[in-house]
Formats: sequence, C-alpha cells, structure tokens
Amino acid sequence: MTSRNHQLFERAQQTIPGGVNSPVRAFRAVGGTPRFITRAAGPYFWDADDKKYIDYIGSWGPMILGHSHPAVVAAVQAAAATGMSYGAPTEAEIEMAELLCACLPSLEMVRLVSSGTEATMSAIRLARGFTGRHAIVKFEGCYHGHADSLLVKAGSGLLTFGNPTSAGVPPEFAQHTRVLAYNDPTQLETLFAEQGNQLACVIIEPIAGNMNLIRPNPDYMQRLRALCDEYGVVLIFDEVMTGFRVGPQGAQGHYGIRPDLTTLGKIIGGGMPVGAFGGRADIMQAIAPLGSVYQAGTLSGNPVAVAAGLTTLKLLQAPGFYAQLSQQTQSLINGLQSLAGKYGIAFSADAVGGMFGLYFSAQIPTTLAAVQASDIARFNRFFHLMLDGGVYFAPSAYEAGFVSIQHDEAVIAQTLTLAEQAFATLASA
Repeated sequence: MTSRNHQLFERAQQTIPGGVNSPVRAFRAVGGTPRFITRAAGPYFWDADDKKYIDYIGSWGPMILGHSHPAVVAAVQAAAATGMSYGAPTEAEIEMAELLCACLPSLEMVRLVSSGTEATMSAIRLARGFTGRHAIVKFEGCYHGHADSLLVKAGSGLLTFGNPTSAGVPPEFAQHTRVLAYNDPTQLETLFAEQGNQLACVIIEPIAGNMNLIRPNPDYMQRLRALCDEYGVVLIFDEVMTGFRVGPQGAQGHYGIRPDLTTLGKIIGGGMPVGAFGGRADIMQAIAPLGSVYQAGTLSGNPVAVAAGLTTLKLLQAPGFYAQLSQQTQSLINGLQSLAGKYGIAFSADAVGGMFGLYFSAQIPTTLAAVQASDIARFNRFFHLMLDGGVYFAPSAYEAGFVSIQHDEAVIAQTLTLAEQAFATLASA
C-alpha cells in the first residue's frame, strides 16, 4: 500500500515549492519522505499513516509544555470566542509586556510582533536608527530569520564586505553586514579595532541552535559585551530559540550578560505565531510612534496568540519546572552517549535546559567548521533508524533538538531502547 505521507508529498509539490512551507521540513538533508502530521498530544505526534512518534522538535522549540496542553488549548478557545483579531490594543498585550519585562531584567520596554524573523529585522532597524550607523555584525552559523541583510556569509577575507548567500538579495543590502566566526576572539578584536565606530549592532545567538547546539565561550561573550560598550554598539541577543527554553531568563540569565536588545519568539507564543523585541528604554523609545524608526504589524499582539503565550509563560513559573526539564534532557543525552560508547560509535551530545545537540564526532563541537567535520552521513542513517522506530529527531545534523516537560522517564527510556538498536545497527554496518 502506498504511504499516505508519500501521496501527500507528491500532491504538495504541485502547488507548494518543494512541497513544504519551510525548507528543513522537506527532508532534503537526510533524504526520504517528510511526515505529514495530523495530530499531537504531550510528547507525541502522529503522521498521515497514523504512525506515532516521540517528538524531539516540538515545533522547533515552542512546545515546552508538550503538545495540546489543556490550559493553553482552553485559553486559545476562550480568546477565539471573543474575537480573532481587532487591529486595536488589548489589556492582554499589556499583561504580556509586563510579564516579559518582569522575567527578563534586560527588558525595560518591549514590542510584540508576529514572528522571530520580524523581531530580529525590527531590532536591527532600530539599532541602526538609534546609533545612526549602518554596519551590522553577525556570526557564521547563526540564523536570525530570512531578512535580506542577514542572509549573508563571510567573504574571502575577514573584513571584506559580506556576499549574499540567497538569490534575490542585492549586494548593496549585504555590503553593510560583517560576518565573524563564532567563538573566535581574534576576529572579534580585529573587527572592533578597525571598524568599531562604524558598527550599529552585533546580533548573536547566545547559544547557537542553527548549526546544531553550540555553546559560546563565556569569556568570549563577556568580551563581546565589553567591546560593544566601548564602541557604543548595540548588542542584540537573538533569543527566539533560547528564550525561556534554556532557563527562566534565557541564555542571558544563564551567562549573566545583559544585552541592549533581545528578540524573542517560539515559546512566548505557546505554539501560536508571536515574536517580540525589547530592551533598554532609551533605545526602544526611538521606535514609532515615539521615535522616527518605523515598525508596524496588523496582527501584532493578536489576542488569540497572546492568550496562548501568556498561559504558557505563567505555567513555566511553577517551582522546579526548569530543574525537572533539565534533568530529563540530561537523561536523554547521557543515555545516548553511553549507548554510543558501548557500540564504539564516535558520538557526543550537549544540552542546556530543554535544548540539546547530537553530534557524530568524538568531541562536542564549538564552531560551525567542527560541526561540518562530523560524520553527517552516519547522522542521516541514525535519523532514519530512529524515525522508523518511532522517534522524530530534527531532520538535519545542523539543527538542535528540544525536550518538553512531558518527556518523562518512561518516554526517555523508550527513546534509549530504540537508540540502542540504532547504534547496534550502525556498528555492524
């Protein structure tokens, strides 16, 4: 019998480019047929063939409470019953802003938007408007959405102008973007010494998740903060992925560094489309209608999305929530490392809070180059062995994974049982 997933993928490709609405979903990195999901609950989802999977992507981070949490569903239903969208302010938006500012001390003011991409795009425009400078700095391997000036990779030399890495991005848009290697202090010092007074902002994933999970060197992050202070450069932490995922104050709380601006998304929407950017009041007051930097959005502060996000954030305040989440995530990666070692597989893993990385390399990578040097082909085989067994990891060796509070001991144990079979198969190949 032909798989329903295969039928849907064939059909989708007739009207949707690549058959998907976000590229990684197409399974191009790992091969095979994407799974089309029909429903989800707790740590599981089911595909169009009604096969059940333990889900370790969690909608790429937002589902920290697990899928279809009753309180979140009830909040969405109640909000939708009173109106889907108003295009006018609501009290719930104020409550969301107050809660975000209370949770993250670096936020003195915040504005809600509809996606992480919109948040980072707006934060960069705000930094440029506030400083009166044009140049921005990003890091190779960090992803901040698909805004034109961010789809840039380093050129042949450190300080050359960036070149677009996506068709449709004019070189003039990219020429103001500088790209540095993540965790490379020499490049950082050189750039600031030569161009520090030209830089509007530095944007960084304070724990990278888009070249798999890569931690920054803490001394490197402290030096970045000091250089931004010295040269009057706005430091932007892109916490769309790490915000409320790696801890109650995100990566900035984890490392004890206060950015000037922060971008948020994913968890603050509880599974609905929400983003936010915020930070120092003097910078935020440069945004319209108070200042001359323009930003607007018809669905910003959408009441249904805000209801989902508020409910999620309040549930995260439960005592011991993050300790339990971290313990579950550590149990997963410790078990995987132990099993890989048992079968002589070169493998390592890392985790912060409810976010983890798996690498088919002997050492945990600290750079994009190190991730690229890992055994990608073996990861792809492992991915399919786990998928066939009913465990859905990220379909790319360059993506972090996510654990929800619903991934309890029994779920982790089931995952490890299947992983042992997968490692045994890899070892015998």
